[in-house]
Amino acid sequence: MFNNLIESSSHASEFKRRGSFVLFTMATYALLFVVAGVISIYAYDARLDDQNLEFVTMLNPVDLPAPPVSVTHAAPPKNSTNRPTQVVRQIAMASVNHPEIVPEHTSVAPNKNLPVPDHGSFVIGDHDSGPVEPGGHEGPGEIGPGERTGPPVVEIITPPPPQPPIEKPVPRVVSKGVITGLALSLPKPMYPQIARQARANGPVNVQVLIDESGKVISAKAVGGHPLLLAAAQQAAYGARFSPTKLGDQAVKVSGVITYNFVLQ
Repeated sequence: MFNNLIESSSHASEFKRRGSFVLFTMATYALLFVVAGVISIYAYDARLDDQNLEFVTMLNPVDLPAPPVSVTHAAPPKNSTNRPTQVVRQIAMASVNHPEIVPEHTSVAPNKNLPVPDHGSFVIGDHDSGPVEPGGHEGPGEIGPGERTGPPVVEIITPPPPQPPIEKPVPRVVSKGVITGLALSLPKPMYPQIARQARANGPVNVQVLIDESGKVISAKAVGGHPLLLAAAQQAAYGARFSPTKLGDQAVKVSGVITYNFVLQ
């Protein structure tokens, strides 16, 4: 019995110590959560200034009315005030609007007088003046501003002369391939002694330029043994070819001469 009492007393103190530890721990964590919440509230930046508070409202498309058509009425032409109001004619000649009136005399010469107006009064005088009605003949007595007498003038424009045919320029240099067989005269190159001692042999290609008369004016070795290039290049200057012509014009020719060096 006493053992049980002593054991119960020891468990009560242990529970009390553990309970105090749990309470202290919970209080500490609660305090930390509160402090963290306060700090987060002050540290949070809402950025209210950067927020877009505009509201966008989508509306159904509406057909716009057609723009009004503006109609501009041109002002009526002003009648010239320089023309005389009184009609004066030398002879009483009807206009072409009255084909039923047959003239008394016919002539092949054109009539220079003006016809009398179909409506209104006129005066016989020593000259023709006054307005001319449509369909009438306008003579020398009535010349308004900006008007001219006589038949209309037709300007005849002379077509430009045909351009001469453009002749294509003839190329100055005609490029060919190997022209060894086209040579009229092809001197053999000398076999250099140093090349014999080195037993150098084989083909050597020489690029040549031939003038209009068939003479080699430029030679350059482009392939072969180095000890044989100079001899082949020197021999190419002595080669001769027939002139090359395009049409009636002689041209230069570019080609290749091949020399084959063989040891004996």
